[in-house]
Amino acid sequence: MNNKLESIARKITAILFAQQSLASAGFIAAATLNSIVGKELSQHANWAGVPTAVYLLAGAFSAYMWGYVYDAIGRRNGLTTGLTTGVIGSCVTFYSIAVHSFPIFLGGMVLMGIANSAVTLGRFAAAEVNKPEHRGQAISNVVIGGTVGSVIGPFVAGPAGSLVGSWGIDELAGAYLVAAILFAIGAMVVFSGLRPDPREIGKQIAEQFPETLVTHTHERGLFEIFRQPAALVALLAMVLGQMVMVLVMVITSLHMREHDHGLTDISAVIASHTFGMYAFSIISGRLADKWGRGTVILIGSSTLIVACIAATISPDVLPLGVALFLLGLGWNFCFVAGSALLADQLSPAERARTQGFNDLLVGLASALGSLESGFIFASLGYNMMAYVSAAVALIPFAVVLLWMIRKPASPKPVL
Repeated sequence: MNNKLESIARKITAILFAQQSLASAGFIAAATLNSIVGKELSQHANWAGVPTAVYLLAGAFSAYMWGYVYDAIGRRNGLTTGLTTGVIGSCVTFYSIAVHSFPIFLGGMVLMGIANSAVTLGRFAAAEVNKPEHRGQAISNVVIGGTVGSVIGPFVAGPAGSLVGSWGIDELAGAYLVAAILFAIGAMVVFSGLRPDPREIGKQIAEQFPETLVTHTHERGLFEIFRQPAALVALLAMVLGQMVMVLVMVITSLHMREHDHGLTDISAVIASHTFGMYAFSIISGRLADKWGRGTVILIGSSTLIVACIAATISPDVLPLGVALFLLGLGWNFCFVAGSALLADQLSPAERARTQGFNDLLVGLASALGSLESGFIFASLGYNMMAYVSAAVALIPFAVVLLWMIRKPASPKPVL
C-alpha cells in the first residue's frame, strides 16, 4: 500500500473506532436497565427478559439485510443509517417509559437491535481497507471500542436518571436519552469523517494488490462460499463462540443472586467479563496477523472451555470473576480471528452480504444461547449448564484443529 492509502486506512479505522465507542456506550447504558424496565412496564417478572430477546432477534434478522444495504449505498451511508435508526429507537424507548407502555418499549427495542447489527457489521469495513496481513489488527482496533463503551455506558446511566427524574419522568428513561445522544454523535462522526467510503478503498487495494485478492470465475452464492473449509471454520468460530459466551454470561447474575450476592458483587463480575471481551482486542488482532487465524481461534476455544469449567468451582465473587473474564477473553479471540479469517476468503463483491449473513447467524446464536441458558439452569442447574457450554466450545476447537492439520501449505501465513 502506498502512503496515501495507508493514511486513509488509518483514518477510516480511527473513525470506526470512535463510532464503535460511542455506539457501544449507548447500547450498554440501555442494556443495563432493559430487564428492569421490562419488569416495570409489563408488571410481570417473567417478562423481564423479553426486551433483550426482542433486541437480539431484531439484530439477528436484520444483519443479512444490512449486508445488502452496505452494498447498495456504501459503508458510510449504511452505518449512518444504522446509527440514525438507533437514535429513533432510543427516543421511542424513552417515550415508552414516560407513558408507561410495554408494547411501545418493545418497538423501540426492535429498532435498537436493528441499529446494533449495523454497527457490529462495521468492523468488516476496517478489514477491507487493509491488506490481509493487517486485517486482524484493523478489526481488533474497532472492536476495542467496546471497552470505552463498557466504561462510559454504566457510568452515565445514573446521572442521566437523576436528570430526567428532575423533569418528572421515571429515572429509568435517562439511559435511553443518553443512548440517543451518543448514537446521534456517532452518526455525525461517521457521516462527516468516513470519507472516502471504505468500499471504494477496498476496491483500490484489490486492484493494487491482486495477489491478495480472492478471485473466481463467477460471484459465488452463500452455500458455495461456506462449503469452503476456511470460511466454514470462521463461521463456526464466531457462531459457537458467541453461543458459549451468552450461555454462561446471561445466567451468571441469577446464579449469584441465588447465592445471596448483592448487586455490587454481581456488577463486579459482569464488569470483569466485559473487560475480558474488549480490552484485549488489540492483542488478539495482532496475534491473528502474526500467528495465524487458526492458532488464535484454537486459543480462544481452549480459553472458553477453561472458563466454563472454572465457573463451576465456586459461586464466590473472585472465582466467578476470573471465570467470566476468561469467558470474555475466549470469545474475543474467536470473534476477532474468525472475522479476519472470513474477510480473507471473500472477493469485494461478496463481502457485505456474506458478512451480513454471518452476523445473522451470530445474532441467532445469541438469542438461542440466552433462551437455552434459562431452561438448562432451571432444569439441571448452573454447573451442568457450564459443562454443556464447555462441550459446545469443543466443537470449534476440534474443527479448526482438523482444518489446520489438513489444509495445504500456503504462502499466506495469516490464513
